[in-house]
Amino acid sequence: MELHDVWFVLIAVLWTGYFFLEGFDFGVGVLTKLLARNRPEKRVLINTIGPVWDGNEVWLLSAGGATFAAFPEWYATLFSGFYLPLLLILVCLIVRGVAFEYRAKRPEESWQRNWETAIFWTSLIPAFLWGVAFGNIVRGVKIDRDFNYAGGVLDLLNPYALLGGLVTLALFTFHGTVFVGLKTVGDIRERARKLALRVGALTAVLALAFLLWTQADRGDGSSLVAVVVAVASLVVALIAARAGREGWAFALSGLTIVATVAMLFLTLFPNVMPSTLNPDWSLTVTNASSSPYTLKIMTWCAAIATPVVMLYQGWTYWVFRKRIGTQHIAEPVH
Repeated sequence: MELHDVWFVLIAVLWTGYFFLEGFDFGVGVLTKLLARNRPEKRVLINTIGPVWDGNEVWLLSAGGATFAAFPEWYATLFSGFYLPLLLILVCLIVRGVAFEYRAKRPEESWQRNWETAIFWTSLIPAFLWGVAFGNIVRGVKIDRDFNYAGGVLDLLNPYALLGGLVTLALFTFHGTVFVGLKTVGDIRERARKLALRVGALTAVLALAFLLWTQADRGDGSSLVAVVVAVASLVVALIAARAGREGWAFALSGLTIVATVAMLFLTLFPNVMPSTLNPDWSLTVTNASSSPYTLKIMTWCAAIATPVVMLYQGWTYWVFRKRIGTQHIAEPVH
C-alpha cells in the first residue's frame, strides 16, 4: 500500500472519529429544544458535554490539517468549491463555543435563553451541512481540467446531498439522545429513552434510503458489507434503547456512524473528489497527494502524536464518566 493510500485511510479515520464524538455533541445541542423542559434540564444537557465538546472538535482540526498536508489539491478544490457552506459551519462552531462559555455569565432570563437558542441552531446547522458536504463529495461535483470547482452553491443542493444532510442530522440527534440516556438520571433519562425510539425509527428510514441509493450508484462488495453493518447496528441500537441498555445503545449508534462513514469512503476510493464533467478530471489519491517525502514525515509525526492525544482524550471521558441530574445542578452564582 502506497503512503497516499495510507493517508486516505487515516483521513477517513479522523472524520469517523469526529462524527462519532461531535455527533452526540451536536445531538445534545439539538435536544436542548426537543427534550429539556426547563432551565435546570437544559443545564443538565449542556453539562453532559461541557467537559468534552472542545476536545471533540480537535478531530475536525486534525482531519482538515491532514487533508491540507497530505492532499493539497483536494483541500484547495474542496474549500474553494464548498466555501460558503464550510464558512457557515465555521461560524456556527465559533458561535457555539462562545455560547457554551457565555451562557451563564449573566443571570437575566433573556441572556441565557438567547445563548441556548444559539446552541440549538449552531448544533443543528452543522449536523445538516456536514451530510450535504459529504454527499456532494461522494456523488461528485463539477471539476474542470485544472481541478477547479466549476459549479455554484445551488449545484450543491441536489436531492442526494440534501438526503445526506437529513441523515446526518437525524443520526447525530439519535446518537445524542442515547448519550443523554447514558449520562443522566431521573425523569430526563426516561424521556430521552422514549425520544430515542422515535428519532431512531426516523433515522432508520432516512439512512436506509441514503445507503441503498449510494450502494446502487457507486457501491461494491466491500461497501455492501458496511451498509449491512450500519443498518444492523442501528436496528440493534433501537432494541437496546427500548430495553434501557443505554451503554449498548450508544456503542451501537456509534458503530452505525462508523459504518456509514466507512461506506462513503469505500465508495469514494481511489477518488477523493469525482468530477461530474469528465471522469478524467477527477481528483484521486494519486494526483491530489503531496510528495512521498512529505507523506513520510507526516506518518512519523502521526505515529508519535496520535496515541498521546487519544490517551489524553480517553482519560478526560473517564474522569467525567458519572451520570448527572437536576439534583446535581447548583444555584448560579453571579
